[in-house]
This record gives sequence, structure tokens and C-alpha cells, in this order.
Amino acid sequence: MQGAQTEKVPREYGLPWPDYELLDAGGGKKLERWGKIITIRPEIQADFKPGWPYAQWLDMAHWEFEEQSSTQGRWLNIKPHAPEQWRISYGNLNFGLKLTQFKHVGLFPEQQANWRFIKERVSAGQKVLNLFAYTGAASLVARDAGAEVVHVDSVKQLITWANENQERSHLSGIKWVHEDALKFAQRELKRSKQYDGIIMDPPAWGLGAKGEKWKLENHLSGLIETAHGLMNPGAFLILNTYSPKIERTDLAASAGQYFSAKQLEIKQLWLPTKTGKELYCGNLLRAIK
Repeated sequence: MQGAQTEKVPREYGLPWPDYELLDAGGGKKLERWGKIITIRPEIQADFKPGWPYAQWLDMAHWEFEEQSSTQGRWLNIKPHAPEQWRISYGNLNFGLKLTQFKHVGLFPEQQANWRFIKERVSAGQKVLNLFAYTGAASLVARDAGAEVVHVDSVKQLITWANENQERSHLSGIKWVHEDALKFAQRELKRSKQYDGIIMDPPAWGLGAKGEKWKLENHLSGLIETAHGLMNPGAFLILNTYSPKIERTDLAASAGQYFSAKQLEIKQLWLPTKTGKELYCGNLLRAIK
């Protein structure tokens, strides 16, 4: 996407913090520092020339992920004795990271843009629903701000990982729900539940709790409609999309059925690198009811 953006689109940046920075990107890969551990991972959006030569990347990195199929791969150990599991922090929150066969390590750092937003918006006693909640970073940010948090994910191992992050962060009280996110949200709507904040970071594709096939473009309007119905007046919605099949115009059209233009904000999410390159990380919708 670098250089391919012709229209002037509003951007929001996930910013580095002491335990994370995107060092460089390019050539279909990205070089990241997580605490003291440096990884190289594939990145389809890094279709530009990196700032540093690849030899310098290899000199710095502990691990590199090698894709073996469109969904899985393996980690190549570059520095002997580099750990496969380690911890990093964000403010007073602590996260366990580990090498997975899906190239992820346990955090999506571009979401730091949304963590800032959540911290600013959430106050004690408010109710927040986090759907497709992964390892729980947004849940922890909201809980740390005093919210009552319901955390929903269809993958049991990810809920376990999120709960471990809660314990590492000396927090408690998050309600864990192992279920298909949209189905749970639709049932909450039938139960007339209301929330002060709804966070959604749905996968572009995947499988539900019972193996159901999921394609985000087929469910986008339903997600937004359900979220709108669950929101108290003044509540916020955060929706990220990293699907190449969903354009900003699709987001605007779907959300425009339920929110007015002044209630909506649609941006691109980006990460800056230490070398001056910038990496596109998908589209971001925020709405205030």
C-alpha cells in the first residue's frame, strides 16, 4: 500500500512504547522489537523497499517466521538460546508472548491506537463488550480503567491466554465467554443488554467455536447492526478490518445505515517504523451513538 494511496485518507497511528517498536518494514516483511526479542515476520502490506539492508535485519533478529502455507509456518532460530516465550508490558499491563505456528506472538501492536482511545473514553463502572477479543489487550485496558468487561472469543486457548494476561497484570473480574462472537452479541441483544463500549477486531476469515466458516465481508452489516442495538446513548464502537475485500466505502455504507455521518469516523490504521517507513494495518471505524 506504500505509495499506492492516491486519495487523502485520514490516518491514525499506533505508536511505539518502551517494550515495542516496528524497527523497519519492506520486501514483504517486518522487523519488530518486543521487549528484548526481535522478530522478522511476513507482511503482505510491506510492498516497498526496506530502510535497512536485510543482512542488518538478520544481524539483529532472534527469530524469523517462514511461511509453509497460506495459514501456517515455522520459526527459524537465528540467535541461539533465544526464548520461545517471554513477557512485555504496556504501562502497568503485562502480556505473555510466544511463538505460534500462525506467525503471531500474542499482540497486535497497531491496536495501541485503540488502547489510547479506550483509556480516554472508559470510566469506572461502565460496561464494555470486547468481541473477537484475542489475548485480551483491549479488555485489560478497559478493565484497568474500571470498566465491567465481557470478553468473547471462539478459541478456548486464546481465552486461557487472555486470563493469564489478566493475572500477570494483577487484575481480576473480566467475564470470559467462549463462543462465536456474533451469535453471543445477537443473544445479548435479545436479552436487552446494553453496553457503554463495544470493541470488535474480527478476523478477515476463520472458524467459529463449532467450526463454522467465517468471512468478514459476509457479516459486516450484521455486526454493525447488532453493535448499534447493544449501545447505550453516548456509547462508543471500535471496529477494525484487515480484510482486502472490505474497502473504506464498504465500511461507510454499512455503518451509514445505523449511524449519522457526524457520529462516524473512518480512518486507516498505520504503524511508523524507526527507519521512516510507514506500514498500513487496515481500516478503522469508530462511532459514538
